[in-house]
Amino acid sequence: MSTHLEVIVVGAGISGVGAGARLREAGIRDFLIIERADDFGGTWRANTYPGCQCDVPSRLYSYSFAPNRDWTRVYAHQPEILAYVRRVADTCRLREHTLFGVSVTEARWQPGHARWLVRTDAGEFTARFLVAGAGPWNEPLLPDVPGLDRFPGEVFHSARWNHDYDLRGKRVAVLGTGASAVQFVPAIAPEVARLHLFQRTAQWVLPKLDHHIPKAERWAMRRLPGARAAVASLEYRAMEALGRGFRRPSLMRGVQAIARAHLRATVRDAGLRRKLTPDYTLGCKRILFSNHYYPALNRPNVAVHASAVQAVEGTVVHAADGSCAEVDAIILGTGFHILDTPLSGLVRDGAGRSLADHWRGSPEAYLGTVVAGFPNAFLLLGPGLGTGHSSAFAILEAQLDLVLSAIRAAREGSWTALEVRGDVQAAYNARLQAALAGTIYNSGGCRSYYLDVNGRNSFSWPWSTDRLRAEVGRFEVRDFTVTRTPDGVTGPRQSTA
Repeated sequence: MSTHLEVIVVGAGISGVGAGARLREAGIRDFLIIERADDFGGTWRANTYPGCQCDVPSRLYSYSFAPNRDWTRVYAHQPEILAYVRRVADTCRLREHTLFGVSVTEARWQPGHARWLVRTDAGEFTARFLVAGAGPWNEPLLPDVPGLDRFPGEVFHSARWNHDYDLRGKRVAVLGTGASAVQFVPAIAPEVARLHLFQRTAQWVLPKLDHHIPKAERWAMRRLPGARAAVASLEYRAMEALGRGFRRPSLMRGVQAIARAHLRATVRDAGLRRKLTPDYTLGCKRILFSNHYYPALNRPNVAVHASAVQAVEGTVVHAADGSCAEVDAIILGTGFHILDTPLSGLVRDGAGRSLADHWRGSPEAYLGTVVAGFPNAFLLLGPGLGTGHSSAFAILEAQLDLVLSAIRAAREGSWTALEVRGDVQAAYNARLQAALAGTIYNSGGCRSYYLDVNGRNSFSWPWSTDRLRAEVGRFEVRDFTVTRTPDGVTGPRQSTA
């Protein structure tokens, strides 16, 4: 395999697989996907905790060029999603383009050569284009709790579930009440002797309209023309209706009333219900869906501590409110490095400054995809593209339209490099932040992972998914500075297109 390629893709999750499939579709074969794990799958490979399930309807959770017509549930479980992603990768023959078990240690732009130098623990590669597809749900976030590192029992993060550890009959502490905990707590509660749930912030939980899809319906999805598209369209419009509430907080009152009724119907104990009632508007944090979370908390062997953990001393977990619990195991449902991904410290410009150095705690990009100072580089599922209601596949495919259009234009125009203009990026992000100001994400009265260390919303998209597809998926050469090498002339020549 040549060490110089046209495209290097970092990561082999849904972003990397989508990028590889679209590159092959465009007739580009000179690319390499670098993946530190041993197979495709990304977050769906890493997260194997009990009860792991998608919270977006299955029919919206697939590539448009490879729709899955045979989902067995309205909301698919992890094994089925992982199998689907790997099936697409194999169908698109991506294994022959992928290096598994290899970690990227640095990617640096070389302006003199107009290429990316990618260093890995298996050697160096160079490429004309770099596509960063590691995603925001990649690196587990471990809490800084005094004494946790000295806990004598078992400790693991939900994204690194230890299936060799038998939880049956154990006293277990769960730290965190986010999307993962809402799924694995009901799965393990019947097995453990005692479960102590430490809740720093109460979460709004909506009922999940989930069920097994009968064989007859699956047959119709496969055989009847337009059946799958019609159902998927209805589900998409329902999710978009929910999305309007994020942009118009007054509309969220009705949805919040459903969540409150769900809590009241499933938790009869008034004291527990008070602990589980949030003090912010629904949508300010990620909305959670579950039919089993609240019933699990009603179990006699489950205790809810409405407080963050303050310290761990020996086998005892101490909460900030003075409560404590002696446990055999601690499970961390504490999320991921969403806005401070490790890759941002590894991707460097021509002067050696990393993305993290440029961002200084507040990630931003133009259309969530390209960053001034980083020519020929693209971020997938980048900053400012997260929504509270739509599928990551919709966001990803809009970005891939932009990426492939840019690469195609560079090839046809004989450009050695293209870089988004700094003024274009600044104007776009000013418009983005102005639109976010009135959304639930910013004004709902909570502190969420949407907000970065500077208090700025670097995660969210403030408009509809239709608008995201239209804006993000369009490559406009006037937004970029391009570098051309004229025939017979050595060295690059820059111009603003």
